[in-house]
Order: sequence, then C-alpha cells, then structure tokens
Amino acid sequence: MALRSAQEYRESLRDDRSVFFRGRRVADITEHPVIRIAVEHAALEYTMACDARFRPLAVVEEDGELYNRFYQIPRCAQDLLIRAELIAATTREGATYPVLLREIGTEALFALYMVSTMLADRGKPHYLERVQRYYRYCRDHDLALSLAQTDVKGDRSLGPAAQQHPDYYLRKVAEHPGGIIVRGAKVHTSLAANANELIVFPTRAMRPGDEPYALSFALPLNTPGLKLIVSPHGSEPKNPIEHPISARRKMMETLTVFDDVFVPHERVFLDGEAELAGPLAINFVRFHRFTAVSYKLPLLELLAGAGAAVAEANGIAAAAHVRDKLTQLAAYHTIALALLRRAAAACTIEHGIAVPNTLLVNVAKYHFAHNYHQAVQTLQDLAGGLLVTAPAAEDLTNAATRDYIAKFLGGAKGLSAEQRLRLLYLIGDMTASDYGGYQEVLAVHAEGGFEAEKLQMYREYDFRTVAEYARKLAGI
Repeated sequence: MALRSAQEYRESLRDDRSVFFRGRRVADITEHPVIRIAVEHAALEYTMACDARFRPLAVVEEDGELYNRFYQIPRCAQDLLIRAELIAATTREGATYPVLLREIGTEALFALYMVSTMLADRGKPHYLERVQRYYRYCRDHDLALSLAQTDVKGDRSLGPAAQQHPDYYLRKVAEHPGGIIVRGAKVHTSLAANANELIVFPTRAMRPGDEPYALSFALPLNTPGLKLIVSPHGSEPKNPIEHPISARRKMMETLTVFDDVFVPHERVFLDGEAELAGPLAINFVRFHRFTAVSYKLPLLELLAGAGAAVAEANGIAAAAHVRDKLTQLAAYHTIALALLRRAAAACTIEHGIAVPNTLLVNVAKYHFAHNYHQAVQTLQDLAGGLLVTAPAAEDLTNAATRDYIAKFLGGAKGLSAEQRLRLLYLIGDMTASDYGGYQEVLAVHAEGGFEAEKLQMYREYDFRTVAEYARKLAGI
C-alpha cells in the first residue's frame, strides 16, 4: 500500500475523530460544508501522484517500491531542489493556496532522524529505532501528516516549568508500563483536522527543570482524549466568481487539546531529554522555512502576473511608474527564487541528510515576509478602487443590470467588462478579502516571525571573518 488514491484518503478520515467547529462536534469531516473544502483541497496531493503530468515529480521508486516523493529523505542538493519544485507545483495546482498535507510532517521526520541519531550516539538507540519504524509506517501507508509544535505559552517571559498554569506547555503527567500520559494544548496546528497522523514537537529550547515538557511523539488523529477545535476564519460561504481562490480552497487550523492522552512508548521520540528540545525544534525550522519559500513562489508569480494583466486591462502598462512597479514585483519574486535555489545548492550533509543552507533560507524567508505587504500595496495601486467597489457577480447576469456593466466597465484593448471584473475579483480575493488578510498574517507569523528569522541570520552570518577583514584594512 505504497500509494493511495484521493478517495482512499477521504475514506481514511471517517474514523470518529473529535473535531469541533463553532461549538459543535463534527460527525464526518468529509461531509461538513466547510471542512470538506479543506479535505478536497488537501486531496490534491493524492490526485497529482496519480496524474501522468505530475507522477514523475510526485512519485519515486526505491528498492522496487513506489512512494510519494515527500517521503524521500534528501541526500543531496538535487533532492532538495526537486522537493522545492514539487511543493511549488502542488501550490500552483491549489491556486496559490498551500496544500502541505505531507510537507510539514516529513520535515518533522527529517529533524527526528537527526536528533534521534544524536541520542543514539549518547547511548539511547531506541529512539532512532522508533523513528525509523514510524517513518516506514507513514511512508508505506502513504499517510497524511500534521505537526503540533506551538504551545499556548501563557506568560512568554517565563519558561515552561515557571508558568502559573502548568499546562500552558504540553507536558507528561504520568508514566505507565506501556507508555506515557500527556496533557496540554498546541495552537496554530495546520491540517490536523484532516490528516491521518499528528507528530508533536517541543516549541523551544528547554532548561533543567523543564524535563516533563521536553516531549516528542506521534498519534493517530482519532486517539481518545485528542480534541481538535477548528478555527472558523474564512469559513463564510463565497461566490466562486468573486472569490476564485478562497471559495474552493482552504486549510484548517486548530487548537489541539491533549486531555490526558495515552501515548505508547513505541511512538515516543523524546521523553525528558531537555537539552535536545531546542535542537529538535531548530532542525525542523531549517527545513520548514525552505518549504515556506518554496510554496510562496507561486504566490509571488501571481502577484507579478496579476499586476501585469491588470495594468494592461486598465490601459496603463506603458506608464513609466507602472513599469517601475512591475519591475519591483518581478525582482521580489526573482530574488526569493534565487535565494531558494542557492540555499539548496549550498546545503550541508548532516547525519546523512541534506539540510538547506540555514543563513540563505532565513534571508529568503525574511525577504518574502518583509516585502509582502508592500507588494500587496503595489498590486492594489495598479488595480484601482474597483477591488472593493465593483458590482457583484450576480449583476453580471441580472437582466436589469448586466447591460450597464457591459457598457461602462469594459477594459483596454477590447477587454469585456466581465473579463476585467474577473481579473479584479481575483486580485480582490488575493489582497482585499479574508483570504488576503490570512495571507498577510501568514507573511508576518508563519514559519517563525521577523525576529526569529533575524536572530537565525545573526547567528549564522560570519561576522568574525568580515570584522577581521575590516580591521586589517584599517591597520588594526
């Protein structure tokens, strides 16, 4: 069972998991009017693997077995580049809405391989054996994975053990002969509602005294005591003409609650080794920000493409200031692409795994995040105020209004009113809707905020060498 179909994926989600949406438990997420949109969007990864156009990219063969390329452990720069290409391809098929059904989970597996190898070198080989078995289980059953990492944190000036509320960080509360009991919650958990397996990571470095919080493990999503409270953001019904992206695309986020959940020892990958909580979190981020830039590229392509298209539609493409704005959008995309490719080419091999260059990945991610809002402003400037004042899609067909729209809202070079409005609806969905707001918040906070990226850049940049060069030229 190395490769599953989209239908087999859907069927696997009917397992009596505890999912709550707007205060009510959802009996079947594949039939829920909102969550099923996320299910269908996520199913793209399974559909693509069966599609002749994408199969060479999405599927690999190893030892006579076929499996999804996301499960391929990267061993060289080329492996990283192909992975980035696959991530971008799935995002394009998702109309710039990321899919991430296995991307994040496999990044977690790569980080677990690295840290469990370190633990094996310290005399604890059982963690590595567990990780290897779990990896093969997920790969060979073509499972959809989610990662729960971000704790709710409470007072952020305090560490896990110093919190007034002991459950502000997920913790182990009991030990049993066959496993452990955990309690707490994780937030911003993408895809948990419609994944098969949930991998759990620590969110930060730990200190002595934080041992109960230094945890990593994995569970099926229907495990007793595991409760998924889904965020309703962007869930209102949308007209597919006015919202060509967000009416058909969605990714669910949850508050993931562990209400005294039993975890078998076989699925525990870190248990009290506080000194390795930080390395596990950081090694995941080194892969995750590479993925982040990979799935942002189609969005940057669309920003530039929509800018060029709407400039033509508005008859302003020849203006010097418009050419300048389009050049800015083109440079924004091209710099991110170049940094991503160079980060793969400059990878390091650690514990047999190719790791993207950490400095370049963080520069790329910061470049994207720091410039996104300006790019949105540029595209809105090119498009004009009709982004928020245009007539509704229904007015295009209403006999009482359609002729007025056809007469007054046509574009340059013979572009019909409907064609122009469809382009404006697309840009409005990208930049002036709840989906646009979602993307702007993601730019600031997803995969780590500005300060986290700058801190990693500061740590990775070789200030010592360049400072020595400066002192040499100064004669010091």
